[in-house]
Amino acid sequence: MASPDKPTSFDIAALAGVSQPTVSRALRGDPTVNEGTRKRIEAIATQIGYKVDKNASSLRRGQSSTLALLFFEDPLPDGTAINPFFLAMLGSILRTCAKRGYDLLTSFQQLSSDWHKDYEDTRKADGLILLGYGDYELYRARLQDLVRQRTHFVRWGSVELDGLGTTIGCDNMLGGRLAAEHLLSRGRRRLAFIGEASSHYPEFRDRYHGFCDTQLEAGIEPDPRLQIGALSIEESGFEAARQLLANKVPFDAIFAASDLIAIGALRALQEAGKSVPGDVSVVGFDDIPAASLTHPPLTTIAQDYNAAGEALVDTLIGEIGNHSAEIRLLPPRLIVRKTS
Repeated sequence: MASPDKPTSFDIAALAGVSQPTVSRALRGDPTVNEGTRKRIEAIATQIGYKVDKNASSLRRGQSSTLALLFFEDPLPDGTAINPFFLAMLGSILRTCAKRGYDLLTSFQQLSSDWHKDYEDTRKADGLILLGYGDYELYRARLQDLVRQRTHFVRWGSVELDGLGTTIGCDNMLGGRLAAEHLLSRGRRRLAFIGEASSHYPEFRDRYHGFCDTQLEAGIEPDPRLQIGALSIEESGFEAARQLLANKVPFDAIFAASDLIAIGALRALQEAGKSVPGDVSVVGFDDIPAASLTHPPLTTIAQDYNAAGEALVDTLIGEIGNHSAEIRLLPPRLIVRKTS
């Protein structure tokens, strides 16, 4: 038995009825350990006051026990440069890293071919979590570099079957369906979509396709004149909604590809004297904190940022341990507020 002031992993193994290697794998968040077993081991470790010697563990594995979280630098007018949805996800990523015994470095993505040199090759981090990407057609080359250099990485985004790393993402097609079903249930029949809907922005494209498919199934032919391109910036949503109004094509609802776009569209509708939801219903996507603070509060499609953060960390740890990783689609849900 261990000395009373310094319990060991062998003590935990004896109490949990598992092997010592299983304890080691569980305490470093190895996804090959059954979740129930891992939680039991973690509870016992806490109960007896066991502390992981991270330096010794890292030396044994030849790893840093550190992950790097790299944000895409978005051109937001408030100067934050980080999409607020990703900021909401940050807390979940930090909590999961702490539970799995990893430190977290955060930075912006440097769009060069030497990401792996900055992190894995210098032992600063064992792998990368990538949030955001801008124009996906331009970003593909960066992902191809990472795959070719055998960098351990996982990204949040559109789940593309292109072999460019492991992706965790939202079921955007389902999100578009939820938005259309809700608006149709409110008696709306002229449904507009604001957001880019091409391979350059595949998440928005999938939301649009789910939105259109649901209308077709309801016997409504989507009007292509009611689709206006916009990036995930409030000002872009404002300008797109103004263009929609200027086109003089009747519409009674807007599905915005993001909450930021929706917030801009709300401002444009209000300036044009349109009542929301009286004249026009509005639905956003993401459920960022600001969505509940708009006037009126924004109906939106919520992405589960808590589940997303945990899945990103666990998937990356699995890849670092050379365990097979699968793409994952997380289901969104409708949050009904006052704009619809």
